[in-house]
Amino acid sequence: MTERLSNLHRSLFACTGALILVLLGVPGHSNANALQDFNALTNAGYVVADEAGEIITGTRANQRFIPASTTKLITAWLALSHWGESHRFRTEFYLDRDTSTLWVKAGGDPFLVSEELNIIAGKIAALNPVKISQIALDVSLFEADLVVPGATTTNNPYDASPSAIAANFNTIYLKKQHGKVVSAEPQTPLTAYSLGFGKDITGSSLRVNTGRHSQDAERYFAQLLSKFLAQKGIAVEAEISWGRFPVASADVIHLSSRTLGEIITAMLKYSTNFIANQIMLTLVAEQTALPANFSRVHEYMQSTLSNHFLWKDFAFYEGAGLSPKNQLTPNQLLALLVDFKPWRHLLDEVEPGVFAKTGTLTNVSTLAGYIDHKAGSRLFAIMINERVSRQFSRELAVEFSRF
Repeated sequence: MTERLSNLHRSLFACTGALILVLLGVPGHSNANALQDFNALTNAGYVVADEAGEIITGTRANQRFIPASTTKLITAWLALSHWGESHRFRTEFYLDRDTSTLWVKAGGDPFLVSEELNIIAGKIAALNPVKISQIALDVSLFEADLVVPGATTTNNPYDASPSAIAANFNTIYLKKQHGKVVSAEPQTPLTAYSLGFGKDITGSSLRVNTGRHSQDAERYFAQLLSKFLAQKGIAVEAEISWGRFPVASADVIHLSSRTLGEIITAMLKYSTNFIANQIMLTLVAEQTALPANFSRVHEYMQSTLSNHFLWKDFAFYEGAGLSPKNQLTPNQLLALLVDFKPWRHLLDEVEPGVFAKTGTLTNVSTLAGYIDHKAGSRLFAIMINERVSRQFSRELAVEFSRF
């Protein structure tokens, strides 16, 4: 699974034109001159603090900037504060033997990958169903056809839309082999829905998302589950329906093989937008007892963060950092890092001794996290809303490590 996310991560950077424009770089930056070069910028701010959060240095630390994917630190903190690191997402199944219907109650699990569906199929097979006439989906956790603020309409995995039930991050990976369309992942069977993308393969392989219509993603999930059930000897008819889970007690409750901590580690390392928004929507649905949408995400993030941190003049419209309407100051991001310290081990080491989350959009480069320092841990937040080189924020963080 780590390999799959790594491959997905590489495909995002290879296929996303907006990111490529940012990563072209600006000449003249070097480790030795990073702070000097930063001072020449006009739309940028940073703050550095000691382990207790006492500010050592900073500039424009109370100015609002677009946080880009450092927003995922906010999402991670909200989820970990509420559920805890050991939390596991759940998906429920009920076999109605009178109608031979397999009911699925979506729980928003962002990691329902092929390996998980194989495990689920084994649990359902243990119920000894004679046959399954249809798979019925209860997807009432999220509103239908969600559009992520700031996302584009490409078929790139980067723009995969969230849905209450989702297989393989709502992405499909295909290739041509001897002129025939096949799954590019040996653990993922080809389905009728995924086969439909075969016509779009222009090279040797193609990775796409399932589109903006949530029923397409849900249909793909049901078809993929059917394939795994068939591998267990259970015949499944093609019919798929939608409705409300008919019982209070499920026959099978599947808890994710990965803890929330493990999922967030992957989300932060590979900056997976789908996982971030899937987590945020599921959290909001649980907290509000209403179908999640991005209007409710905005309301929840605003109220929870302002109540806890007493923040003013900030904005979040989604949990991944895609929206240019998201706004935060370096000092606010620093306050988040103070509270995030119990989970700093979930962050990737982006430079030796620097454990942080990056953020990149067109003309946006951000970096926030922790620096191992001889005088104790340093906390820092760098927010640049103009064009700089790909490595500039990291070079600046390395220079901070000498403070």
